Amino acid sequence: VNGQPVFIKGANWIISDAMLRFSRERYDAEIRFHRDMNLNLIRIWGGAITERPEFYEACDQYGLLVMQDFWGSGDCNGRWVDPMKKDDQWTRRKYPDDHDLFLRSAADQIKMIRNHASLAMWCGGNEITLPQDIQTPLRDSILPKLDGTRWFVDYSNSDDMSFNFLGGNGDGPYGIQNLKTFFNHRTWPFNSEIGSVGTGDYQSLERFIPKENMVPPVLLTEGRRREQADSVWEYHKYIGYGNHVNAYGATTDVKEWAKKAQLVNYDQYRSLIEGFSARMWEWYTGVIIWKTQNPWTALRGQMYDYYLDPNACLYGLRKGSAPINFFYNHGDTSLHLINNSFTHQYDLMLVMDLYDMEGNKKSLGQVFAEIGPSTTRLVMPIKRQIREATRKEGAFLSLRILNLDKEIVSDNLYWLPDSTGKYSGLQQMPQVRPEISAKLVSKGKVEVKITAPAGGPIAFFNRLSLVDPVSRKRILPVFYDDNYISVLPGESKTVTMEFAGDQKPMLELEGWNLPAQYLEIQ
Repeated sequence: VNGQPVFIKGANWIISDAMLRFSRERYDAEIRFHRDMNLNLIRIWGGAITERPEFYEACDQYGLLVMQDFWGSGDCNGRWVDPMKKDDQWTRRKYPDDHDLFLRSAADQIKMIRNHASLAMWCGGNEITLPQDIQTPLRDSILPKLDGTRWFVDYSNSDDMSFNFLGGNGDGPYGIQNLKTFFNHRTWPFNSEIGSVGTGDYQSLERFIPKENMVPPVLLTEGRRREQADSVWEYHKYIGYGNHVNAYGATTDVKEWAKKAQLVNYDQYRSLIEGFSARMWEWYTGVIIWKTQNPWTALRGQMYDYYLDPNACLYGLRKGSAPINFFYNHGDTSLHLINNSFTHQYDLMLVMDLYDMEGNKKSLGQVFAEIGPSTTRLVMPIKRQIREATRKEGAFLSLRILNLDKEIVSDNLYWLPDSTGKYSGLQQMPQVRPEISAKLVSKGKVEVKITAPAGGPIAFFNRLSLVDPVSRKRILPVFYDDNYISVLPGESKTVTMEFAGDQKPMLELEGWNLPAQYLEIQ
């Protein structure tokens, strides 16, 4: 783009609303969330529709590239045998019925959105080409005449974009993964669909799950993925967490289950994007997550729910997608530095520390580094240090980048399991009582400062919310510059929150090792 190599960190956008009822404010909020995740592309999936102008205007404003599919998908265009469909593959391959109407509609679509700076490329269809008498005139006549400056790729898994003669195991995987998989399993070099879980927290669930169905999924066999979930959860497309939640200890109710699921959410999407970033330009040119939003109430593939309430997926992805990032490779227990910006970065101080459950620190050293634009590199292996530190109850790994003014450029905290794969230390982690202050700094803007006492444990995985003072229900949407934050002993963190409206909200804070509480905002 404009002479710069861009490593694609993208999102699959399904559809906003079947009746196109979303407001300008709704589009703005959803695209802003995508910007806040440090993503740089949104793909309009081929089973969807052309979005309203407000969608593309928001992408222009927030700097999101758009990969626009035309209306075709292997799900309906006959790529697979599907006994649930009335028509056979041969009939479905000829869809739609009126090819001339399709081409006229495509021309209208091109004219409608071609002047948006965000529009980066066109795609013929999802996982299958369009019928040839649609594909050929669209590619050779209509697009060159109406929009001759943008790339057209025939379908989302096209050899033009995804072919790799050195190897690669297709797109995906979909669903919960061992964190090592994101680093060690090689997929197509431009992976247009890969995803994991996405269940919201308790407050999200109770908005659309009836009380009698608020029952956590049950793992049928320890160490396996199979779960038994409530029928209402299944209706909302629940995708299983397998034994990943149980690694944090047995759960007694859905509230506890959902809280632990957020730890899994954060780790899954941070590791997904860091795993691809670790192989930037070596294995991969980009990745598009399946998926980041839902046009209905659902329990999978979402960084925020239908009501615009973010879950930990969003902030794990935000952390792992940071333009300058110092991260941990779960695949080979090494440390990597990545620069996803367009400028050379000099004088970066890399600080590496281990913490136990009581908050005792062990330094792994610090070193100055520099790194060129659009580059990733290995810093050092730490396999022995990690094995020793985590053997009994797990440990925390703090990776930071500081500039010459000793300001934090990147702050990444990992919680690592014990030698059995369980988070046994977290289950007995001491309580912490941080100092918390919250103030309204301007209309619609709140700052919260959390200070963890010196000599104590980490104030771990704190979820901040702005709520109505009377109902104690969350105000939505709220935009946090970070969330699910952890504060090291003797340190402070400040989080900025923005919301619309004139009301004076209340702060809700819930952490892993501190009780849930409500605080007045000064």
